Formats: sequence, structure tokens, C-alpha cells
Amino acid sequence: MNRTTIVNARPWGDEAADIEIIDGVIAQVVPHRPDATWQGEIVDGRGRLVLPAFTDIHTHLDSSRLGLPFRSHSGAPDVWGMVMNDRANWRSAPGTAASRAIHTLELMIARGTTKVRSYAQIDADCRLERFEAVLAAREAHRARSEVKIIAFPQTGFSREEGVIPLIEEALASGADVMGGIDPCQLERNPIYHLDVVFGLARKYQVEVDFHLHEPGDLCVFSVDLILERVRALGMQGKVSISHAYSLGGVSEATTRRLIEKFAELDISMCTVAPSVSTALPIRGLVEAGVRVGLGEDGMRDYWKPYGNADMLDRTWQLAFTNNFSHDQDIEMCLGVATIGSASIMTPNPVSRLVRGGHQGVLVGNPADLLLLAGESPTSAVMDRPTDRTVLHQGRVVADQLELV
Repeated sequence: MNRTTIVNARPWGDEAADIEIIDGVIAQVVPHRPDATWQGEIVDGRGRLVLPAFTDIHTHLDSSRLGLPFRSHSGAPDVWGMVMNDRANWRSAPGTAASRAIHTLELMIARGTTKVRSYAQIDADCRLERFEAVLAAREAHRARSEVKIIAFPQTGFSREEGVIPLIEEALASGADVMGGIDPCQLERNPIYHLDVVFGLARKYQVEVDFHLHEPGDLCVFSVDLILERVRALGMQGKVSISHAYSLGGVSEATTRRLIEKFAELDISMCTVAPSVSTALPIRGLVEAGVRVGLGEDGMRDYWKPYGNADMLDRTWQLAFTNNFSHDQDIEMCLGVATIGSASIMTPNPVSRLVRGGHQGVLVGNPADLLLLAGESPTSAVMDRPTDRTVLHQGRVVADQLELV
């Protein structure tokens, strides 16, 4: 039996507590007693906040350039142009795709992220090279983090030959999620695209994530087709939609209808805190009971120069782009980045995100935790302190932004 106790830490900013962890699970949370005696490893909370560790539910470990010299942006404005820009440049980066993915995951863990769901691009150009890079990162940090891999057909299935067999090979070799992308705008054949995505998901018994950049009514059309498939195939709780930047910019009635359908069919939503006014309202999604998660997307890659492996920064961005000021809303953003993302990574956890009650440090929860300096959760989001200690399955894996 492995025992760890965090002493003198404040769960989600509440009163100081002692948190006993047995075999990677929170066994008890009791008021802090300076004279208490605990068995096993002792972690001094020093009065810091203790929160669930971050889960990055939408990232691209296979494209990261973190740690490399800065490179000026050269991408085109549309999705296909960005894909081709990435294809023309990614092999020229120093090191290998695997070494870059391993380094990026190390930075993420050190900053407080212990669960990651990463895309692995699979197409006629890179074939399985980038998938294998994410596999290598998962293996390198297996003791410090949990990584799920999305087999991602970045170019669709019909523009280039040979993609489907590669996707199948990845699904048979350790990919956890089947990816989809813009059924209308990029694939230009939505029925075929959905046939392939849902067919492979059912064949390999994996979940689905759709990567949608489509505008307005076109995105609504694609989403409605996805909802029809989820209902017909009984895949409630097994499908997520990423981006969908425009769904909050259609009519109010349509936005409300979609949020209600997402709640009914348990479709989860993954945001990267975009700087747009047409995204679905975070508050409305959470209050409707939709599982909502946060991710950093690509980091310093050939798509955008943003991203630094720090989900606390991205939480600040989520609050900022939504123009939130009240503690309740900013804590909701923190809940999205922790509890919300974790509920997508591992459906039906002990904690579910609700606005105004984001404890997350509860008996029975996995002991993936972040000790963080700060007066309150909101102040920590605003200040983004570097005084952090990270636990994965009840074991300290990073301290002061360095792996242990």
C-alpha cells in the first residue's frame, strides 16, 4: 500500500486541510492538524492552494516547436493552406518529432498538467511518423502522466490515397480516439467522412473527436449530421467537438437548440479559448450540463506562434477572451481546465463541473493534484505563480517547474 499525505493545503482555496492519498486515490480530507502523525511520504502544502491537476484535452504534441529558436509565422489564412505550410516545414525543425513531443510533454507536466489528449496527424506525407512521436512521448513520461492519442486525419480521407489503412494501423497500435475534421469544407463529402469516422470508431471501440473550423450555417449542418449519427448509433457520451468557433454566432434559437442537444446526447465540447465573439458561451454550456474542456492546441508550431505548455496561462486566456471579471466565472474557467477537461478524458469521474462549486479535491478522486501559491483560485489565475508542486497518482512528479 502506497501512502502520501499532503499537509496544510487549501482545497480550492478553502480552510487548511490534510489530504491522505492511498494507492493514488484521495482517501480522506480532514482539517489540518499540525500535531497529526501520518504514515508514508509527507508533502508540505505550506498553506498553498490544492487543485485538481490540469488536463489538456486538445493539443498537438506532434507539431510543437517549444524549446527551439523562434520562427516567424509563414502560414496561409485557410485550413488547407496551413496544412500545406506545416507539411513543407515540419521535417526541417531541429531534432526529431519524437524528441520535440517528449520535451513539450515534460514542460506540460512540470507546469501542472498530468493528463493530455493529443492529436497525432496521419496523412499521406507523414504517414505514421507523427503518431509514433506521440507514442514515444507517452512512453517516456508514462510514470508522470496519462496521455490519450487521437488518430487525426488532418487532410481527410478523399484528397489523398492511403489514409484510411494508416488510421486503422494507428488505432490497432495504441490510438485511443478516432478523429474527424471539417466534413463539408475540407472533405467536401460529409456523408462519406462521417461513414469512415464512425465506422472506424465502432470497429475499434474508441471515442470520436471532431475538429471543426467551418463557418456559421455550414458548421451547424455538419454538427446536425454528427448529432444524428450519435443518436442512431447509441454513441452518447463518446463524442466530442473541438473548436466549432462559429456556433455561437448563428441565431440565438439555433445556439440554444445545439446546447440543449449537446446536453441531451452528452456531446462534450473542447475549447482553446479563441479570441472570437462567435464561440459557444462557456457559461451557457456549463449551466446546461455539457462537459466542457480546455486545451492549448498547437504550441509554437507552423500554425501559430502561441502556446507555452502552461495551462494556467491558457485558463487566464479563457477568462480574458470571455471578458470575465467575477470570481465565480474565473473559477469556472479553472474548473473547465481541470475538472471539465478530466471529465472528457475519463468520462463519469467522481467530480463533475458545476458553476460555483468546483471543489474537485474529494474522497475517491484520483490524486492528480496541483499545489499552487495564491490567496484564492482567482488570484492564482491572475498571477500565474511559479511556486507549484505536481502530483500524479499520489506521487510528486514535479516541483518548482522542474520534473522530480
